[in-house]
Amino acid sequence: MAENNFNNQEELDENHLIAIRKEKLRELQEQGKDPFKITKYNITHLSREVKENYDELEGKDVSVAGRIMAKRIMGKASFCTIQDSAGKIQSYVSINDLGEESYSAFKTYDIGDIIGIKGFVFKTRTEEISVHAKEVVLLTKSLRPLPEKFHGLKDTELRYRQRYVDLIVNPEVKETFIKRSKIIKELRRILEEEGYLEVETPMLTTVATGDAARPFITHHNTLNLDMYLRIAPELNLKRLIVGGFDKVYEIGKNFRNEGMDIKHNPEFTNIEFYAAYQDYNDMMNMAEKIISTIAKNVLGATKITYQGVEIDLTPSWKRISMVDAIKDVTGIDFNEITTDEEAQKLAKEKGIELEETKQTRGHVINEFFEEFVEDTLVQPTFVIDYPVEVSPLTKRKPEDPRFVERFELFIGGREYGNAYSELNDPLDQYERFMKQVEAKQKGDEEAGGMDEDFVTALEIGLPPTGGMGIGLDRLIMLLTDSASIRDVLLFPTMKPLN
Repeated sequence: MAENNFNNQEELDENHLIAIRKEKLRELQEQGKDPFKITKYNITHLSREVKENYDELEGKDVSVAGRIMAKRIMGKASFCTIQDSAGKIQSYVSINDLGEESYSAFKTYDIGDIIGIKGFVFKTRTEEISVHAKEVVLLTKSLRPLPEKFHGLKDTELRYRQRYVDLIVNPEVKETFIKRSKIIKELRRILEEEGYLEVETPMLTTVATGDAARPFITHHNTLNLDMYLRIAPELNLKRLIVGGFDKVYEIGKNFRNEGMDIKHNPEFTNIEFYAAYQDYNDMMNMAEKIISTIAKNVLGATKITYQGVEIDLTPSWKRISMVDAIKDVTGIDFNEITTDEEAQKLAKEKGIELEETKQTRGHVINEFFEEFVEDTLVQPTFVIDYPVEVSPLTKRKPEDPRFVERFELFIGGREYGNAYSELNDPLDQYERFMKQVEAKQKGDEEAGGMDEDFVTALEIGLPPTGGMGIGLDRLIMLLTDSASIRDVLLFPTMKPLN
């Protein structure tokens, strides 16, 4: 009860402050000084530019603008600190420079108001670079106070819901998203240097395929047709390789109608890239180059710390088959287990429950890996050669067709990328699609559908091709030392409050 009373008091206090601010706005409007009628303000410098170029700007007039973050009234002179997109800068404001009317108006401004300041650059007695104001203009009246007496927003749930406030009061959050932009920019630079062409493919599809995941379903009214938000752009990108583009990539949103946790959001940003006449070994080399180069050029080092664990992203990274990785951790050698029945018995002994549609030896191998091995892969590791049953779009290994030329990249116990030597045999692809359809009919909601047009494209002819997908949100988590995927998404999916 005491806690409820405290929360109610906070709400009452905020409502009172909002009412005061609205009254201030009403008075300004009555005086013909409505800040919301101002359409433009010309700034000459950002806060950082003023500080970095002090020697050139000392004594010269500048024009800056930003949100009031601190204010100290001292009779006929005051100090305020404004925050713009580049940082913060202090301003000295006095009645002698502004005049009595403007200075009186300035004293009524609130924390959170957005103002423009014109004045000359100087240093205070404490050597702080500041702007000596000659003119102050109220550009936006903030009607709602910043949280927790303006000293920071700590409630993570509220931070995600009100990212606009989070960015204002927690500068380190803004730095994360600036770094995110730099990472994606560097990624594009690397791929374009390698000769890849950036393309865009549809997010609305008529077949839910490209990966094993439950799709989001929507409806196109004009066509009277159910459609899906794409799970992955893979099949369309491979169609472009069929069409004669040798190297393509796409950065965009994918959608999967599944659980949410610190690693998963229903919509997420992914990159997929494909290169004709290459295989999964080439994709491993590209993954090493992409991630290590981004770390070096954006972070300044290939040795990083993620959540207290040191990780070395310097190439070359470990490569190990899934079967060998399981053997190293558990002592169980699936090369000696040749039938589905043997694998099912072993799974039961180890307490692994198998879904009705996932009873094969290959499915058991994959379950063992996920259960016992994934978490142990701290340093960058390529786990290669997956069972064919869990890899419907991948080329089989010539020496053992029970496995495919596929790898996933693991760092810190998490998967960061998935790559194949792409299946280009249309007959084999058709059969694997049919097995997915059968699994879906038996109730597997993650099984893909039949894409007959993609089979037609393969019949036209897909050259030997290597392809890879990297979850960019997870990669950015790693490179910004962020614990949750919500920390690297500006607007993560949230359950409505009401």
